[in-house]
Amino acid sequence: MPGFFELWEKESPETYKAFFGLAGTLQKHAGLDEKTFQLVYLGIQAHRGAKDSVAAHAGFAKKAGATKEEVLGAVLVSLMTAGINGVSECLEAAANGYDNA
Repeated sequence: MPGFFELWEKESPETYKAFFGLAGTLQKHAGLDEKTFQLVYLGIQAHRGAKDSVAAHAGFAKKAGATKEEVLGAVLVSLMTAGINGVSECLEAAANGYDNA
């Protein structure tokens, strides 16, 4: 069975392309370098408890030059806004995503 993104691209290619076009434009014009963008995004996704996204973007952050300490720190900062429940599974996801990138 295909994953979400593969299914989305197959079933609705126009919306898939539009979404990633918007995401790419935001990323390019956010005024942040790639590493900072990925760390900010990690914190936001950890706040939401989106562990799959955290794992993926931990790898992107590593490729952009972030250290493991920075990646885990971005997740841990969200403790102040989300509390333990929002972060508990995301810390492990970030560590694994970083290590596997």
